[in-house]
Amino acid sequence: MNELIHKLVRKYRTNCPFDIAKALGIHIRYCDLGPTTKGLYYHKLRRRFIVIHNGLTPEWERFVCAHELGHDRLHKGISRFFMEEHSYFSPGKFEQQANRFAVLLLSEGKPPLADETLDHYLPRIGLPKETALFLIIKQNISSHSVSCC
Repeated sequence: MNELIHKLVRKYRTNCPFDIAKALGIHIRYCDLGPTTKGLYYHKLRRRFIVIHNGLTPEWERFVCAHELGHDRLHKGISRFFMEEHSYFSPGKFEQQANRFAVLLLSEGKPPLADETLDHYLPRIGLPKETALFLIIKQNISSHSVSCC
């Protein structure tokens, strides 16, 4: 997954999920998705869509867009709706992978500073504080790097 993200960032010269989605031809729409759904990804007639709940903060919009972009890049051809209705397979694994993709994409090229806490690091890179659940800060000998659980 790290290599995939590195290639995307290098190719499109940004880690902005909105810019990457646009470059990939993914349409982004906003609408009221209710109180529990922050976003969704779907494809229909060869067109791909990311739908984001219109009541989110800018930080959550970025995270949700990156999360749904993760579904596009990692889970092509897999429908969560089909999995939930017609199989015994839990979609939780795919959601965790998409969360990891989002955190890695949005933190790409922005390692934490020495002795920086998550309370300072996450807002500095534009991530909601709640995404701390998806982070583990690892210290290398030469530098700090971020990876996910």
